[in-house]
Amino acid sequence: MPPLDNLSAQLFQRHFSGQASHSAFAPGRIEFIGNHTDYNGGLVMGAAVTEGITIAVSLRDDEQIQIVSDAGDLVELKLGNYQPLSGPDSWTNYPIGVTQVMTELGMRTPTGYNMAVTSTLPAGAGMSSSAAFELATAKALAALYGFETDTAGFARIGRKAENEFVGMPCGILDQGVSAFGQADHLVKIDCATESFATEPMPEGAHFWIFNSNKKHALVDSAYADRHRECHEALAQLQVDYPDAQNLSQITEAQLESSKPKIDELLYRRAAHVVGENARVQAVQAALAQNDLKAVGSALNASHESSRVNFNNSIEELDTLVDLLKKKASVYGARLTGGGFGGAVMALTDAEFGQTHADQIADAFEAKHQLQPSIFHTRAGDGAQLL
Repeated sequence: MPPLDNLSAQLFQRHFSGQASHSAFAPGRIEFIGNHTDYNGGLVMGAAVTEGITIAVSLRDDEQIQIVSDAGDLVELKLGNYQPLSGPDSWTNYPIGVTQVMTELGMRTPTGYNMAVTSTLPAGAGMSSSAAFELATAKALAALYGFETDTAGFARIGRKAENEFVGMPCGILDQGVSAFGQADHLVKIDCATESFATEPMPEGAHFWIFNSNKKHALVDSAYADRHRECHEALAQLQVDYPDAQNLSQITEAQLESSKPKIDELLYRRAAHVVGENARVQAVQAALAQNDLKAVGSALNASHESSRVNFNNSIEELDTLVDLLKKKASVYGARLTGGGFGGAVMALTDAEFGQTHADQIADAFEAKHQLQPSIFHTRAGDGAQLL
């Protein structure tokens, strides 16, 4: 396969009959531990993967923007005429949203641009192709128009575009991991302070992703409902703990003390968030001891909480986790991403191979009449110019 930078550059040359002036890559991500904690001011750990989105760009001599994808789609619009699109052209809301945010932050755009987009990420698998799209766009446009910011600034540009233009109330996890990713490291984010750190992964740890191919469309799904329920849970808990600014400032002991006073559903939503924060801390401590079995136990507990407390798992994801947990080479497994479909991540040792993965896939297909997509990846580097 040609290098990633050549894929977008080749598409650019084929479509626009000229050379791109700049190319950028941004990775997808695995949400390793810390599910739905990001918009609740909590802790989360993720890993950038080696797959992602690459963008090639060049300036035009007029006020038009043209964006072409490797799926053959082409969208044209006028510079400054930024309105969210619906239907088959809605994929361009990510780069256009980023363009608008960067313009609001002072990026001068005297002329429009041509953009070619290529991806090696599976859509709808919970690996945040949207954040990769946003970060690659931001990196490419910053180089194109001479805009400067730091790594955290790029992450915030992507998040703002997704929140305000695309309409997804995500936290900083996806964009933060895509921006700060480092090979063979996890990215730990304290979402309350938006501080970022990297934690080395022990040698011999492998990531396997099993995409259930049960698709989800987050904007139209229960993601927004969970966001609202977390705020409602916080409001009820603030009766006892008025100083708490988010669910992540509630301790497990405080939550249990208030359990009789709050709605049962909202208690379970809060229990998931509070428990996930504790599990992030447990994983960090286990990694420091190279204890991958303890890490795996936390991953399993995270999935169980998603299933029971947050109800963002589905039967297909539960099946994948159950099948994986039966394999001796699997330390642990959990859904990754928003849930409601998508993918499961397994942390394995080096003995787990394609034969084991195929056995999981066959058993899954026999039960659900769906063929899962599988890939083996590692923690990769974050968004960068090529």
